[in-house]
Amino acid sequence: MDLEKKALIEAALFMSSSPLSLTKLSKLTGLKEDEIKDLLEKIKEELNKSDRGLELVETPVGYELRVKPFLTPKVASLAPFSDLSDGMVRTLALIIALGDKVTQSLIVKYQGNKAYGYIKELEKKGLIRTEKFGRTKLIKITKEFERYFGMSLDEIRKKIKESVKIS
Repeated sequence: MDLEKKALIEAALFMSSSPLSLTKLSKLTGLKEDEIKDLLEKIKEELNKSDRGLELVETPVGYELRVKPFLTPKVASLAPFSDLSDGMVRTLALIIALGDKVTQSLIVKYQGNKAYGYIKELEKKGLIRTEKFGRTKLIKITKEFERYFGMSLDEIRKKIKESVKIS
């Protein structure tokens, strides 16, 4: 029974395009949240072995399976940013290009009102964080962003500059 529920949780995490909360996993499996936590810990332990390519990550909104960071550059071309919409990718590109002091109002100026939703989703994924800044919000890249993309923000900026040939 325990093995079957653990497999069901793994399958759900694999199939989901967004993190799954304990509540969702509980509804799916019929288990209590503390039982789910125990099974998630077992899954995490198994995936932490060096011969495994995935890891279990807890985000601000739930749990998800991800490729281990050291493998991301090797497999990213197979499904680049498949869990990010085009709008979210454009928003991240603007944040990276505009630097460390980018405001939500500036992103909205470039992208229009849909940017509010993109920013909210990126924050849910833990890739950015926002803080009140006058009548707008200041947007900052998180460490999770670097882990997600498998390289530092400086490395990403350097690659962007190289590909666009900015002098």
